[in-house]
Amino acid sequence: MTNKNIDLPLRSGVGIVVLNKKNEVFVAKRIDNQKNFWQMPQGGVDKGEDYLTAAYRELEEETSIKNVDLIKELDGLISYELPKNLLGIIWKGKYRGQEQKWFVVRFLGQDTEIDIKTKNPEFCEWKWINLEKITDLVVDFKLHVYEDVKKKVKEILN
Repeated sequence: MTNKNIDLPLRSGVGIVVLNKKNEVFVAKRIDNQKNFWQMPQGGVDKGEDYLTAAYRELEEETSIKNVDLIKELDGLISYELPKNLLGIIWKGKYRGQEQKWFVVRFLGQDTEIDIKTKNPEFCEWKWINLEKITDLVVDFKLHVYEDVKKKVKEILN
């Protein structure tokens, strides 16, 4: 039996590390997976859109956050593959995983500006956590992505 999903492309995406004034990281819990998995804001790149524009758009769509300063665009792209049980379900079955460009931004606003009850909400809860903890709370198939991002953010902050 052949796996037709191997032929599926990777979705082009972005991820955003949002740091507050204490260098804590914004994470949120997905509405569609309310187990104790948390993630940083992320999403797809629209046709004709550059990575940074997509990152700002996704951040606002998911969290209502607009008031940020770009700290750094992380080098390279980081990809992950969906587990078999999610193939054909997520992204209408068009992709086998995602290849992401990550950005680190500083949140300049007040927590009261953060609103996850957006037009098309993806999250049910959010919080600020220590950078070290981001790899404790992520879904397993994205763990290597978060380990890589955590290492690069620590280098920036040191």
